[in-house]
Amino acid sequence: MTGTATTGRWDFLATGLRRLVRLTAGVAGVSLLAMVAVTCVDVVMRKLGHPLPGAYDMVKIAAGVTIACALPYTTAVKGHVAVEYFYHRLGRRGRVVADTLIRLPIMALFSLFTWHLLAYGTKLRASGEVSMTLQWPVFWVPYVMAFACGQVVLVTLYHLLHPGKPLIKP
Repeated sequence: MTGTATTGRWDFLATGLRRLVRLTAGVAGVSLLAMVAVTCVDVVMRKLGHPLPGAYDMVKIAAGVTIACALPYTTAVKGHVAVEYFYHRLGRRGRVVADTLIRLPIMALFSLFTWHLLAYGTKLRASGEVSMTLQWPVFWVPYVMAFACGQVVLVTLYHLLHPGKPLIKP
């Protein structure tokens, strides 16, 4: 295999990952807007004496989706402030070593999260678990979270293979 073919394949995979991360960030944004809208409608309706039924269920589900789906983008743009502050105090070689020592356990941890969230979603689906008030099936929420955690693993792998280079420019 030539170097150009290998580079082209990695560029294609990185482009696909960028698109996937942006799509997931869009889901996080829509979910955040849904939380705001439901909360606002519920507050107004409570003032009128008719609270929005299931507002708690909707906000709780949207919050889980928002947090999970924002993680891949935050990781892709290297938006974790505390880590970046620490890295700027190190030299180039120190950054590469620290990056590797930190990113490997991150990949292991988020791989574990992915695995357990998939298992939990499957358990919820098998048991027929539903939300408290609205009785909506909730098995899909851990699946969405697992999908996002899997993306964090891939983004972290990209950063490990391309030290000092964010996957996405903020």
